[in-house]
Amino acid sequence: MATGRLGVGETLGALNTALGPGDPVWFKETRARHLRARDFLAPRPALQARFGDGQVPERVVRAVAGLQGPGVAPVLRCTSTPAGLALQLQRPAVFERVLGAVAAYVAPAAPAAPAAPGPRILLHCPALRSAPGALRLSQLRAVLVADHLARTLRAHGESVRLVPAVRDPHMPTFLQQLRVDWPAASERAATEALRNRALAELSPAQERGALPRGVLGTVCLKELVQERGRAAGYDPNLDKCLVTEDLLSVLAELQEAARCWPGDSPPSLAAAPDANADRCMVVHVVSCEEEFQQQKVDLLWRKLDDQAPLTQKHLVCGPVKVAGAPSTLTAPEYYELRHAQVCKASAVKHGRDLARDPAWTEVFSVLSVATIKFEMLSTAPHGQLLLALADSSISTKGTKSGTFVMYNCARLATLFEGYRHSMEQGLYPTFPPVSSLDFSVLQDEGEWLLLFNGILPFPDLLSQTAALACTAPGLHTTARTETMCKFLVQLSMDFSSYYNRIHILGVSAQQNGVGGCGGAREAKDETSRPFLSNRHLDHTCLVKCLPVSSFCGPCVKCFTPA
Repeated sequence: MATGRLGVGETLGALNTALGPGDPVWFKETRARHLRARDFLAPRPALQARFGDGQVPERVVRAVAGLQGPGVAPVLRCTSTPAGLALQLQRPAVFERVLGAVAAYVAPAAPAAPAAPGPRILLHCPALRSAPGALRLSQLRAVLVADHLARTLRAHGESVRLVPAVRDPHMPTFLQQLRVDWPAASERAATEALRNRALAELSPAQERGALPRGVLGTVCLKELVQERGRAAGYDPNLDKCLVTEDLLSVLAELQEAARCWPGDSPPSLAAAPDANADRCMVVHVVSCEEEFQQQKVDLLWRKLDDQAPLTQKHLVCGPVKVAGAPSTLTAPEYYELRHAQVCKASAVKHGRDLARDPAWTEVFSVLSVATIKFEMLSTAPHGQLLLALADSSISTKGTKSGTFVMYNCARLATLFEGYRHSMEQGLYPTFPPVSSLDFSVLQDEGEWLLLFNGILPFPDLLSQTAALACTAPGLHTTARTETMCKFLVQLSMDFSSYYNRIHILGVSAQQNGVGGCGGAREAKDETSRPFLSNRHLDHTCLVKCLPVSSFCGPCVKCFTPA
């Protein structure tokens, strides 16, 4: 059997190359009705533009049908249809390749080897300089976006450092509650050099007047804004910046973090002034209310420090609006509200209050955090986010929420745990090696949807979520946090549809025997159904591969995304 991870990107690249020079024309199908007949399509209009009369030379069709190469999925046939060139894969072979090495599909797709190491990434989230009780929902959104971005970048092999180190004594506990991994405070960075430079740049004394304690004066930024040009994206109203001791402390921490990367040798005194300026990219993750002030910090850093990073990007998170709640709702209040709703929903389902049960304390905390993260990340960061805080917003009846995703993860966890427990009792056989399974029995369209739209493209999806436009012109950048949320929702919908139609497990001979009606009662539970035929084994192997991404740590009761 061939080895190596199959890739959607590699397959599309090979297909387009096979058609000859020109723009890409092939695309991957995703809809069930199209996947009944084909997996990839080169549309007829694109072929007409490429080949004139739209007739693809027979040699090209043969080359596509015989396509092979690293990461390229095995092709069954390529046929000309009214819609264009339709390509179908050897599905049993794809099932075998993917499910035989499913762990390889949990990691991001390997990027092409760069000519030089990429820039180090300094993620700066100024909202974390406040206390939890002062954290607005828009700032909480920025914190969760920064944490998500740090995780995806590191999973992609990037070198990431987080700033600021939190100093408020209550913030580490709140971040731990949110499952946000952020550094705690260390010694304050020295500000003397920046202070001396700032004093030299201050406006004339007659313009300063009497200044409050801790305020050094004002620095003019207008010239720097004009120098960088309107196209850079700075607010044209930026003029003067009030320089305070606190602001210098912020700049000193940023300066030290950018210059002194963990694992580096101490910087040489003889190093050129801009030696580190292009080795580090700073991404300021801010709420829309903080954007103007952060642009001042950006420009002041450039003005006072010759070694300030050349590339500073601003990822601005849009406003968070709450339906039917005061606009003053804080992040801790939002968490407590969601936690209370999770406990209430559980009490309704189980008929008793489990909130005081120590065995459920961690479960409710995990569910609350997962609900919050999904809400905050499921809309593109730059867009406005509208929160619905009613109890119905955490119902499993809808299909677009994080609750629906967690519900289906819990179904999977119950399925796996039920099989393991029954296997230990001798009711099911030990799961056989994947290489011994007959993948040709996987004929249900739901099975191909789960693999082709869920598992196979997942490495490319991880890479997309870690992409930052560091070389694009302009001040702003974006992150695609919503991509993962949409993926998980669609995966859950596909799995839910499949799970409701197909009995993955069933009642074994032992369960139907001496136990009498007890076995019949247990058969109502998916985890206590049959003896495993080859088909059922293949199904179980398939669904075991589905929860490949998570927002919170796995747990038997709620195997939810972390």
